Parts: sequence; structure tokens; C-alpha cells
Amino acid sequence: MGVVTPVNPPPLERASPPQVTDAWRQQTAALPEGVRVRVLRAVYGDPRAAAELVPRLTDRQASGLDPLPTEPTELAPSLLREHRARARALPDDTRLLLLLAAADQYPVPTDAFLRAVMAARLDTRPLDAAEAAGIAHVGAGGVVFRDAWTRIAAYETGSPADRRDVHRLLARVLSGEGETPWRSWHRGAGALGPSGRLAAELGAAAGKAADAGRLSLARALAERAATLCPEPSERARLVARAAAYAWRSGDGDRARRLAAAICDGALGGVLALRAGNASEAFDALLTAVAARPSAPTPPEPATPPVGKIRVPSAAITTPASIPVRSAGSAGSTDTATPSPAVHLLARATEAAVYTGDIRRLREAARVAGRLGVVPPGTLSGLVAAFDGRYEDARDLLKAAAGRCGPGGDPTVLIHAGIAALLLGDHTRAATATVRAAASARARGTPVTVAQAMEFRAYADFWTGRPRVGEATAAEALWQAHATGQDNGACHLQAALAMFAALTADADLCRERAASARSFALARGLGLPAALAQWALAFLDLSSGRFAAAAARLRALAAFGPGHGHRAIRHLATPHYVEAAVRTGDTRIARVAHADYHRWADAVRSPDDLALSARCRALLAPGAEAVDHYRTALDLHAHGTRDFERARTELLFGSALRRLRRRTEARDRLHSALEAFDAFGAPHCAAQARTELRALGAPAASAPAGPDSPVTRLTAQQLLVARMAAEGATNREIAARLALSPRTIDHHLRGVFTRLGIRSRIELVRLIAEGGEDEAP
Repeated sequence: MGVVTPVNPPPLERASPPQVTDAWRQQTAALPEGVRVRVLRAVYGDPRAAAELVPRLTDRQASGLDPLPTEPTELAPSLLREHRARARALPDDTRLLLLLAAADQYPVPTDAFLRAVMAARLDTRPLDAAEAAGIAHVGAGGVVFRDAWTRIAAYETGSPADRRDVHRLLARVLSGEGETPWRSWHRGAGALGPSGRLAAELGAAAGKAADAGRLSLARALAERAATLCPEPSERARLVARAAAYAWRSGDGDRARRLAAAICDGALGGVLALRAGNASEAFDALLTAVAARPSAPTPPEPATPPVGKIRVPSAAITTPASIPVRSAGSAGSTDTATPSPAVHLLARATEAAVYTGDIRRLREAARVAGRLGVVPPGTLSGLVAAFDGRYEDARDLLKAAAGRCGPGGDPTVLIHAGIAALLLGDHTRAATATVRAAASARARGTPVTVAQAMEFRAYADFWTGRPRVGEATAAEALWQAHATGQDNGACHLQAALAMFAALTADADLCRERAASARSFALARGLGLPAALAQWALAFLDLSSGRFAAAAARLRALAAFGPGHGHRAIRHLATPHYVEAAVRTGDTRIARVAHADYHRWADAVRSPDDLALSARCRALLAPGAEAVDHYRTALDLHAHGTRDFERARTELLFGSALRRLRRRTEARDRLHSALEAFDAFGAPHCAAQARTELRALGAPAASAPAGPDSPVTRLTAQQLLVARMAAEGATNREIAARLALSPRTIDHHLRGVFTRLGIRSRIELVRLIAEGGEDEAP
């Protein structure tokens, strides 16, 4: 068995000369965060390779517009030449054994090295020379290379004839049941030239590997099949399959490079949806929908069958199959296979959701009607909602939200989560998105995990879990960057800005929001652009800058597609009403609330109805507001938006204070204060303390919290603090997190301020004590 060097080790894991790491840090300082992450991933975390690659990037590659190189000879040719020279200095017998081990591991791990050695009766003692040279050593399971680049060099130094021979040997020993894909890989790698028979064998093996969730293997098989295929049209189809497998496995750069070699509008539309202009993605996807044949989907019965959808891999070149049903229940599974048109229609819906373009949503619905297919419930529900048909929208979205059973298709679960969010069912939204991520991991499609977490962030925010939500979104942000999903990363940046607004990290909120809006406006992404604007408005609102908050939210209502989003504008209505009332300008707020109440009344979400009652209380004069506040709190008791419940108590307590109902005002304000302190929302807590002081009531000072820094730091600050406490310098932390040293300095200053300390020695003590507090 050949032991594989980790494909993506942590950045800068191996020791490198200081001048090399310094060069890498300086060169990447100006790169976008996503490009930095992908560069480190592409070079296996080696700073020497990164330092060589960055200056060779084109302007478009450095900005993220074009994919990065994927072949070792393009990534770091000088470093590879150095490793090759060291390998060539070894004895011939040693090099042959290293070639056999490398072929067993690179680029497809097949775990057949020991069997091949025994079958060929090879003497392994020459490997001692490789160990003496520091190139590789023999472990319990086979050969362990020093690093990925050494392994690649060991393979590259072999002659073409020797490579073919070792691949044929490995193919011969892979004769067990279930080893067909790996045997086919080595047969293809050992071929002399084009072969239609071998291409067909590899294509079939790729399908089996994909069905088993081994998408990286499926990509390699399909790509090799395309190389061996003598027929141009079939070769193009194989390349398209390879690109789709690469995308689903999380290798975005390879997927984009493969897609550039062919003309496939559907595939191009999917890639543009995740890493390009969302409007162009929609146009490409809808064009592909209209161009593909579609068997009409019969109208579904009142209680439709549900089942698992699988699109034949040869027919669809999109990242994941999309089951389509108009209704269902949690726990049900799909049984019918959707046509390619239906599959692509769901992707077009996602593109329209990203842009916030109502016209495009309606266009997609018209195309669905013309083709005679049942569109995704989110598409029909959004069109109905934006047309003001709220009861129809409710029914369609409830049907979509119901499809959140465990083990379902990840994309269907994501759509269920989106529908649940629109209905105000945050518990179901969280369940659907968590299940989507779990299902994606089980199916070997990491690219879908980050997509699920984009919408999980909303549920975490609403239910008052900023720490959990921030940590989850930060992890998903890294994954989106690593898999080349720049548009998803932009959405997550905006979500992190909202979390920073809630936890009163004003500098980080503004930094995240500015980054998200800048990127979103360039790509026509109305959803993250609007969310970032809302984050800034909420920061203003919770800090008492009511006029600024109202102005931002009024502007949000005026933004068109690509700049704003009607769903975000709707969700932000309660905050706008509060800001408008505080500034004395309620005319537009009353109109906005009327529409918000219509939706709340249609969907009957306790949270939405509670917020509508709160808006009515804010707009009501004097004592008339009291009953509306009581109604709001009664409804909050049946909902899940605990953070908004605390804000309702704050506003109610303030109104009671003005009405001189001191006892109840004090109780409400203390309850709100406790909630804000628990949520880690210091700005809102400060507002509650101000109200209590105005009552003349004792207000507890801001809690210092336990010694554990976990309760006082954001997820990013805690990560930086722990690295600093372990002795890492700012530059080392920046390199490991693929951030700039200046950003790390900003985070550490925030850490010192929040913890009330002045030195790293104190930080080490607090982190150590915090670790003890967290231990079971």
C-alpha cells in the first residue's frame, strides 16, 4: 500500500528559509483573500512553491478572474527541477522503486504498492538510499515521501517507458472485486496512444467512481479517457464530465480550465453562477434550458410521490442533480428522474436569487411553463411573493420547505432551507442546511457544503447564536475560497459583517461589508450587496445612530437588481421602522410595515407576526403601543428569534419608562439586558443600561465574563489569539490564515482591547486559563 502525502496540508507547515516565507508574504499581500487560499492549496502549502508561483500569475489570475495553473510544471517549475535533480542522483534501483510508489499515489491513490513489489519480486533494500538522502522512507504501509513535491518529482523523473511499465504492473495486481476504477486508471495511464476501447472503459469507470462518491477519481478517469479518445465529439463530452466532476470535488481551478477547452453553455453557466457574473450565469443557464429536450412532467397529485433523483452523468454537466417536486414531507425521498431542463432550471433560479432580479425569476417561470415542467418550489414561490400573491407563495414555499428529510439530495435540502427562511421557520431552515452539508460530505461533494452554510448563517443570526454562526460562516468562507466559489464567499463575507454588527465589532463589520459590497457590485450579486448594506445599518441602529440606519435602509429599498434585493429589504423592514420612528419620519415606514404585515399574516410565522406587532407598537401613540408590545412578546414566546425578542423587550421597556410605568419597565429592561449579555451584543446591552439608568434603577456593569476568552472574543479573534499565545508572530499567523499582517495586527489590537490586557504574556495566561475552563 502506498502512503499518500496529504493533498492539502496546512499552509507553511514545513520549515522554509526566512527569506522564502518573507517573499511569499510580501507577494500575496495584494492578492484577494480567495486567491491566496487557492494558491496555498494548489502548491500543497509549500511557501517555496507559492513564492515561485505568485510572480508568474497573470493579472487576471491574480485578481481571481481566471483559474490558477493546475499542473506541477506550471505551478513551480524551478522547485520541481530541484527535486528532480535530487531524485536523479539516486541509484537506478532506488529510482525505480520510488517511481512505482509515486505512480501508486500520484495523481490517483490506488494502494497497490506492496502487492506490486511482491508480484514483481522486487528488492526493497535500495530504498535505504532514498531515506539517507531525505527523500522518502519506508513506513508500515509502504513508501512515505517527504512532501508532495518530492513525490511528484519521483514520478516525473521516470522515463515514459518506465512509467508505462509500472502502471501496467499496478493494473495487473489490482484484480480484486471493486477495484475496477483503479485498475482502469492504470491501464489508461499505461497506454501508448489513443484507444477508443480504453476511453470507453475509463469513461464507464468514471461513472462508477462518481456514483460511489469518489469524484476526484472520477475526474482523473474522465480526463484520461478524453486524452485517449480518438473521436472529437465524444472527447468533448468526456472533458465536460471531467470538468463537472472536478467542480463537484472542490477543484474549481481545474474545472474552469477544463471548461475553457470546450463549448458547453450549461457548464459555463454553472461555473459563472459560483464564480462569475450572476446575470450572465442566468442567461447561459436559461438558454441551455430552452435548448435541451424535456419530457413534460405530469401534474403532481395532492400527495405527490417523493424519491431520489439521479441524473445520468453523461447527460448533465452540472455539479449536482436537482430533484424536482411540488410538495413533500420531511423525511421523504425522491423517486423520479428530472429532465436536464429541470435540473438547469433550478440553477437558473439560484442565479436569479443571487441577482435579486424579479424579471429574471418571471422569465424562468415562463420558460418552465412553455416546456411543460414543474419548476422548483423556490422559483414559483419567489415569483408569487414578488408579485404580491402571498397566499400562493406561502403554499409553494411550504411545499419546498417540507423536503428537508435526512439523507436527501443536498441541493433540494438547500432549496428547502431557503424556502424555510422566507417563511420565517428558522428551526427548519437550520435543519435543512445542516442536513444539506452532511449529505454533501457523505456524497463527496465539498463544493456544496459552503453553499449550504451560506443560508445557515441567516438562521444562526436570527436565533441569537452569533458565536456559533460566526465560527460556522468563517469555516465556510475558507471552504468557499478553497473550492473557487467566489460568489458564495462574497455572500459569507456579508453574513460575517452582520455577525460583527451584532457583536459590536465595528471595524470588522465595516471591513467585511466593504469587501462584500465591492465584489458584489462588480458581479451583479444583489443578495450579498443588500445583506452587507443591512449589516452596516444594523450596526448604526444598535449604536444609536438612527438617522444613518434609516438612510441606509431607505437606500436599500431604492437599489435595483445587482445592487439590492427585495427579500433582504423585506426582512430588514422591522429595523427600518424602528430607525424611522426614532428620527420622526414614519410616512414610508408605515407603507413598508403594511406590506410586511400582509406577508406575516399570510405565512402565520410567530416571529414575523411578533415583529409586525412590534412595528405597530412603534408607530402607535403613547399608551396605545402597550397592547401591541404585549402581543408581540406573546408571539415571540412561540417563535425562535430570541435576539429580536430581546430587542422587543428593550423597546417595550423604553416605552414603559416614558409612560412612567417604572416597575414593569425595569423588569423588561433587565430581561433584555441579560439576553444581550448572553448573546454577546454589547451595543444593544449598552442601550438597555442607558434606559435603566434613566429609570434611576441599578444597572449591572458590563460583565467581565469568566476568565475564558471564548466568551469575549469573536471566532476570528479567538483563532488569532490562540496562535499568538502559542508563540506565532503576526507574519506567521497571517501566512497560516492567508490574511495580511495588517489584518492580524488589527485583530490582535481588538483582542487586547476586549480582554483588557497590554502584553502577550497576559494573553498567554488568559488563553491557558480559558483552556482549563473549557475542559470537561
